[in-house]
Amino acid sequence: MPDLSLEKKAQRLRIYISERDRWRGNSLDAALLETMREKGMAGATIFRGMAGFGAHSRIHTTKIEVLSTDLPVVIEVIDTPEKIEAIIEVVYPMVREGLITIEDIQIIKYTHRFLNPLPADRLVSEVMTRDIVTVTPDMQIQQAWKRMLENQIKATPVVDKVGKVVGILTDEDLLERAGIQQRLSIAMRMDVAEINHELRSLESSPLKVADVMSQPVITVQAEENLGIATSRMVKSGLKRLPVTDNAGKLVGMFSRLDILRQVANAQFVIPSAHLHKGAIKTVEDVMSTDIPMANQDDDLSAIIDKFSKADSNRLIVIDLEGKVIGLISDSDVVARVQPAKRRSILDAFRQIGKPPAGKETAFDLMTPGPLTVAPDLPIVDGIKIMLADARKWLVVVNDRDKPLGLVDRQIMLEAIASIYSTNQ
Repeated sequence: MPDLSLEKKAQRLRIYISERDRWRGNSLDAALLETMREKGMAGATIFRGMAGFGAHSRIHTTKIEVLSTDLPVVIEVIDTPEKIEAIIEVVYPMVREGLITIEDIQIIKYTHRFLNPLPADRLVSEVMTRDIVTVTPDMQIQQAWKRMLENQIKATPVVDKVGKVVGILTDEDLLERAGIQQRLSIAMRMDVAEINHELRSLESSPLKVADVMSQPVITVQAEENLGIATSRMVKSGLKRLPVTDNAGKLVGMFSRLDILRQVANAQFVIPSAHLHKGAIKTVEDVMSTDIPMANQDDDLSAIIDKFSKADSNRLIVIDLEGKVIGLISDSDVVARVQPAKRRSILDAFRQIGKPPAGKETAFDLMTPGPLTVAPDLPIVDGIKIMLADARKWLVVVNDRDKPLGLVDRQIMLEAIASIYSTNQ
């Protein structure tokens, strides 16, 4: 079954016939429908008219006083131009009297209930996180960063005196505009003395939260449904959104993880007898083939260089045969090298210095045993595996454990939301 949501072009085929038309002893509309199903068309619909006239100018109607058994019938099919062209060759001789038309159309969305497991009708208020850590616009940067470290949160809403959301503060905001030295994931791997040293260095900063926060902030309302909220998150490219009431006051946080949990926990029963080939999307359909990789013998300098070129916080580690053996994050590098080298490594990650010399290799610094999956794994099963193991990446491998691609939580979110950009 073609995935029309990824097609730039599609066509609509319409066949106008009469309900009295026959093909090999059966009604022509039923014969056309069965033929289209056998040929693997994406779908077809039969419309039966209430009244109409054709080439013979006789009016046919469903009105009781002039009840007709020869009503107009329209069979409509939407598919790729190639599939439409192929099916016309088959159905053309079947239509002995009638009309066949073709139109170019644009697909806005095409999905299937087995491709779209998101419980879109649920309300944001049912799935959001209500226990929220906030900061205020006039709070000092040092206080805000300390609060985020203590609560291990990468983003916190900024609320005014009456509880309205005026912005959002992230560790990236602080890294870019406030002078902190690392993202939260790295800071959490550093020792207490190093963290306290940075907090003391921020005491003299005149900056306040209002000076560095992201604004205007994108929000969702508590009574909006999950489908709308998920669409907004995907289109904005954000991982979490503040949830407000009708007055704009903060009532919760809505995250990518909240959405994926709903999918993983949903009763998703697939009647395999009714599925066509391709009806279930797999990780192969959505995986990224742009894989940030490091070789097991790469030294510290090479590892940091690959982080910079890949624009990624994680690298897949492969052995000499090209098999996946581990995963290494930038926080792994910081946590697992000698403390004396950490400052130089942080500077190198920010591209304001060179990495220190060292004998550490990717094999020494990696976390062994990354989650690997086969390319035919259904997306919903992939989400369940990621959440069960609290992982952010799945590495898609072939039968020889060589990497084919990877999927992360954002890719999974976009897949289950069935939202694709029109320029794909």
